[in-house]
Amino acid sequence: MNTLWSTQLQTAETLYQTRRLRFDDRFREHYTRVFGLDDSRSILEIGAGPGALTQALARWYPNAEVTGSDRDSAFVAFAQARAPHIKFIEADIAALPFDGDCFDAVISHTVHEHVEPGLFFGAQYRVLKPGGVCLVLSAGRRTINLAASDIMEPLAFETEMRQRTEPYYQAADEAHCVGKYRCSEQELPTQMRRQGFEDIQTHYLAINLTPDSAQYDRDFALRMIEANRRVHLDSLAYLPHIAPGVVSEAERKRWAAEINAKYDKRVAKYLSGEPQWDVNVSVTMAVRGVKPR
Repeated sequence: MNTLWSTQLQTAETLYQTRRLRFDDRFREHYTRVFGLDDSRSILEIGAGPGALTQALARWYPNAEVTGSDRDSAFVAFAQARAPHIKFIEADIAALPFDGDCFDAVISHTVHEHVEPGLFFGAQYRVLKPGGVCLVLSAGRRTINLAASDIMEPLAFETEMRQRTEPYYQAADEAHCVGKYRCSEQELPTQMRRQGFEDIQTHYLAINLTPDSAQYDRDFALRMIEANRRVHLDSLAYLPHIAPGVVSEAERKRWAAEINAKYDKRVAKYLSGEPQWDVNVSVTMAVRGVKPR
């Protein structure tokens, strides 16, 4: 059983909630226009995590058989429980348990930066049918991320905790090759071409998550705020694994209480109609290539 990612880097629930926002049906046209998968009958997502994008693909392409794969056992179990009608399998990209030439499309989201490019593209090339589409979604290099003033307000205790723990977060990322193979916007399509794909296209998608913006209803706005809360609290949950003994349990509880107090204040201001205009926009690069016939 492999649960390294879900226990030391991102918990299943938090990753699911953040991705569920980005792949909400209100953004469907943004994605499907770029994906161009209307004729696909079989779609594989590599590195599906807890399955938010996989679920979206199943909704957006109801005539396709959609499969999600991930190497983390906890992510696969979570995804399967949330969407029992979709097939999820535990598999590393280095050993995908599929015959060659069997999928019409393969898609990944924020996976390429953790895998050596030859392996990453070679595995997808092998399982794609001739004429099949490879879609690589890369996010995080270009962002607008502005927290509400109450959340940004520095507190002495939190500042001390961050200074004490930051080296351990960095060391964990390095140990697990997080972002080790990140490519620039020029390098990513170059790597895809180098591995034999053709008809390569690049697109850029900006999903605007601003709770106070009038196009979003109350439920969606509160989900944005709560997803950010979970991200901040999760960083504390990893500490016993990546930095045992560095922060005491009492300190961890106090830190969590301060984070919760900030987000409680943010929620109260939203509900009382006091806009903060905090925003998170991640510009996602979508690279689309075709395996030659």
